Amino acid sequence: MHTYFLAPVGYNVGLTTVVLGLVHALEQKGLKVGFVKPISQDPTGEPELTSHFIRQINHHFAPEPLSMERAEHLLSLGMEDQLMEEIVGLYQQAVDDVDVMVVEGLVPNPQHAFVASLNSTIALNLQAGVILVGAVGEQSIEAVTEQFELAVPSYGAHNAMAGYIVNHIPGMQDAYALGREVVERSLQLQSHNLPYLGGIPHKPEFLHPRTQDIVEVLQARVLHSGDIRGRRVAQNLIIARSVPHIVHLLKPGALIMSPGDRDDVMMAVALATMSGIPLAGLLLTSNAEPDPSIQQLCQKAFSGELPVLLTAFNSFESASLLNNMSQHVPADDVQRIEQIIDFIAEKLDMTALLAGMALPHELRMTPPAFRFQMVEKARRLNKRIVLPEGNEPRTIQAAAICAQKGIARCVLLGHREDILHIAEAHGVELPDNVEILEPERVRAHYVAPMVELRKHKGLSPAMAEQQLEDNVVLGTMMLQRDDVDGLVSGAVHTTANTIRPALQFIKTAAGAKLVSSVFFMLMPDQVLVYGDCAVNPDPNAEELADIAIQSADSAIAFGIVPRVAMISYSTGDSGQGE
Repeated sequence: MHTYFLAPVGYNVGLTTVVLGLVHALEQKGLKVGFVKPISQDPTGEPELTSHFIRQINHHFAPEPLSMERAEHLLSLGMEDQLMEEIVGLYQQAVDDVDVMVVEGLVPNPQHAFVASLNSTIALNLQAGVILVGAVGEQSIEAVTEQFELAVPSYGAHNAMAGYIVNHIPGMQDAYALGREVVERSLQLQSHNLPYLGGIPHKPEFLHPRTQDIVEVLQARVLHSGDIRGRRVAQNLIIARSVPHIVHLLKPGALIMSPGDRDDVMMAVALATMSGIPLAGLLLTSNAEPDPSIQQLCQKAFSGELPVLLTAFNSFESASLLNNMSQHVPADDVQRIEQIIDFIAEKLDMTALLAGMALPHELRMTPPAFRFQMVEKARRLNKRIVLPEGNEPRTIQAAAICAQKGIARCVLLGHREDILHIAEAHGVELPDNVEILEPERVRAHYVAPMVELRKHKGLSPAMAEQQLEDNVVLGTMMLQRDDVDGLVSGAVHTTANTIRPALQFIKTAAGAKLVSSVFFMLMPDQVLVYGDCAVNPDPNAEELADIAIQSADSAIAFGIVPRVAMISYSTGDSGQGE
């Protein structure tokens, strides 16, 4: 499976519609496409538009994105790792049974200066190829090229780059030629050999709102709805001159703005309507309604499909509000968004992306994905884990976190009063489902089983009871008797003190010739397994091979594809062995 992250290189690039167009274009090639928008920038309470349209038009599941407030909160606390884990969690919700994932990035704005860096980090942790999206609009070709020139190093240093798209190309320009000109002017695009995935011409008609959409903007009252959901506003006309001078302006899509006391305008609009011209609507400004006699005369026109609205704003105020209204497609305007999506999909060239998908592709396990998958697996298993170092502050805090996140059912070994006092001193609130077990109350249960296990070594009950005073020994016996599912130790105890009781009471797994350890090393873009760095200081060749096999098996158990490499004991003077 491949993942593509669409990142804008500037403001107002039309990212939502480009994302939807790309999803549609990939589906037209017969691919199953999944989608996720990690973080929503829409106002609280309003639907995130891309996810909404994916559900409504493509009929795909799209997880609810995190709010920008949530992202900013975690970043302000220095908890970027937690943010990435939550984003990976959203991503994982959408990846089942898909061929390709499309991820929509954040749009930069003055309030969120960190967006470009955050986009790069998200793309890295999702192992996504980055598609840069720019737009011409009213900019010069030099300005557009500069935006790409600045964006490529921000992503290309750490992320795989998949291509670039140019949106809102003025109608008089050749889309393909402009895209080629951008790459010819950009050394960064050339150095990364980015394919041009398409140029999308600007279509003014895609910006036309429905007459219904202007009601809220103008705080208007609907006198007659007519075809208010079907008519679109292509032009706002303030009627100031006499009728003979405006007749040629009464065209399809025109919104006529005039006070209702302009009898001549009212009759002209009525005649145009009766002639079959589908005007966008009649907007009566300044709260001035037509004279009742004029209304009666124009009743047939004003009771048909022509929408008639009334607003308290005057004509010039109304025009100003309409000129500044949002150009985003409303959530319920399916007809408009479908036209845009079809148009964009037609203009995109999928050749390079499809060729890239055909190449061998192995995903690396990123640290947030590793943590997410490990936590999810632990939640499903719901194991009971004993923590022998129950009065150690970090252990207490870890038990609280495990309980809060539902990772495991933790058992702290130690005196209740001591543990609660240490927790309070360190500002840790232990949830009720963290179990505190006082060793004196359970130690006697394990004397006889321990004597039975070590009778060949001459262990007596008195000796067993003495050894069980060590909480690691006690915890290991709890594990041996299946009273718990696992043991975690090592915060204050040495590796040897942690492993020795397990070797005595539990023994090694069948087929294992020795016990070894692994470290999971969370690098910036992947997780590596280092083994063995703690148990066997000087293994021979046969033991080293066994360690490699065990380490590979541990990697597989945690979802990491093993690629085994042997490295030297020490390359500097830190090693004290042979």
